[in-house]
Amino acid sequence: MLDSYQVDKKSVRDALRNTVWRVMEEGGIARFPRPVFGRIPNFVGAEEAALRLAETKVFKEARVVKVNPDSPQRAVRELVLRSGKILIMPTPRISKGFLLINPKGLPPNTYSIASTISGAFRYGRNVDPEDLLQVGLVVTGSAVVSIYGERLGKGEGYSELEYGILVEYGKLSHEVPIITTVHDVQVVDQHIPLEPWDFTVDYIITPTKTLKAVGSRVRPPRILWEYLSEDKIKSIPLLQRLRGAER
Repeated sequence: MLDSYQVDKKSVRDALRNTVWRVMEEGGIARFPRPVFGRIPNFVGAEEAALRLAETKVFKEARVVKVNPDSPQRAVRELVLRSGKILIMPTPRISKGFLLINPKGLPPNTYSIASTISGAFRYGRNVDPEDLLQVGLVVTGSAVVSIYGERLGKGEGYSELEYGILVEYGKLSHEVPIITTVHDVQVVDQHIPLEPWDFTVDYIITPTKTLKAVGSRVRPPRILWEYLSEDKIKSIPLLQRLRGAER
């Protein structure tokens, strides 16, 4: 049973998500796929946010970039490839692990297609986490993010699990910067209560501005198995393998 603090924290998080989703839908900010409720919302200006990201020092210095597979970050994935960087993309719900797309050897006219989910399966290759390169930058989507770096996804925890899996395999350091690209209306100036498995972002990039988070960096030390249901573990083969290795 949840205590009163947990219930209150969940209600705050849910209210923030629903408020932003509603504002995006009613304000003409949301783009396909719609409705954006229950999603990492695609937004008008996603391409401009991606271009702004490409101008940051952390992006320019990274050789291997991990980007979520959601629609609002498609332009980010394309820019990773066009910049000659290696793209690591989790498969949806991590059901088939991670894909690695190396732009070397790919015709430039395929980068746009390769940045989609179906194109990533076509032009990338499924790579065991043990064989992945060290990640130098993480770009993640958000439903809501605070100026302090606290973020909310859609509520299913896949971004946090992706992070934890890569940490467990030694492919992602806690020092690696995390960036989110969002619309301006997704940024709030209040603290978002965090769960133990949450991470914070270091930079927030919108179509109009680049913000450095003003809060402390938070990173979960590992996969927090005590918070995972059996159904969740069984749905992700990599989690089954990692749990088996720990026993």
